[in-house]
Amino acid sequence: MTTESNHHRKVTHHELKQTLGTWQLWGIAVGLVISGEYFGWSYGWASAGTLGFVITALFIAAMYTTFVFSFTELTTSIPHAGGPFAYARHAFGPVGGYLAGAATLVEFVFAPPAIALAIGVMVFAGAAGDWTKLANINDPLPQAMKYIVGANSGWMHMLVWLGLFGLVASFHGIILGYSRQIFALARAGYLPEWLAKVHPRFKTPHRAILAGGVVGIAAIYSDELIQFGGQTLTANIVTMSVFGAIVMYIVSMLALFRLRRTEPDMERPFKAPLFPYFPAFALVAAAISLATMVYYNFLVAIVFAIFLALGYVYFLMTRRQREIAPADALLEE
Repeated sequence: MTTESNHHRKVTHHELKQTLGTWQLWGIAVGLVISGEYFGWSYGWASAGTLGFVITALFIAAMYTTFVFSFTELTTSIPHAGGPFAYARHAFGPVGGYLAGAATLVEFVFAPPAIALAIGVMVFAGAAGDWTKLANINDPLPQAMKYIVGANSGWMHMLVWLGLFGLVASFHGIILGYSRQIFALARAGYLPEWLAKVHPRFKTPHRAILAGGVVGIAAIYSDELIQFGGQTLTANIVTMSVFGAIVMYIVSMLALFRLRRTEPDMERPFKAPLFPYFPAFALVAAAISLATMVYYNFLVAIVFAIFLALGYVYFLMTRRQREIAPADALLEE
């Protein structure tokens, strides 16, 4: 494993309280993705039309299926609060860890404000007409249902409440995710050390939670003020989050291939089935998705690249901070 220095590290007590069991983890995993059933997909529908959107959805479903089975090998081989950051650092060293960590941070930090805005429009649903209008709003399913059965129908209210439960589940699940990512990056010296503090009573990374929340609140209050690329800020935030996710997928699959080659004897409680075909398909599909995203969302891609570039400047300026990072922040744990 590549590290920057092992000479000045000391053991720390930045420890999280382990309280989640199998069913809780399953619930969080489902909650993280369930919001996509209710909003977000309409932006792609607006661009591709019905047939194009169906074909794309099937392709992405295949990508996620192969990715999940491949990614599980990494999660079980390197159990670490940093997730993709830890896997990439183990495979590629500090720079790889930075890229995966920054991409994951963008994904998780920008998702909650978009979900919060969607919760708002689900509660205060406005009017919509034809499918082109539905394709450019944040609450397409409730609006489609209202168009069919009317605003006062019980079916309409049932769908809204089901959507709210899904959105709230995703909202809290992603907050959990971004707080752990900020915590892990700060503990390893990639972010300011004070973000790694754990609450003395609840054993949660409270400062990391609040830091991500500040970014989210700022994004929410800017929704009516900032529009670019022909999309609302909500749509652009979702797009930004997707850029982070896709880059994380690519780095994770590259890390899987590298670790299979450099550490063939690593303990792997779960191995990716049909290796190398599953991870190879996930990698190629993610690369195609990234290229397509850049083509159709060039301005958002530039903003995303600027975020990564600014983060890399900070990364270069804080080498000493990583050298003195506590021992339990690194991958030997």
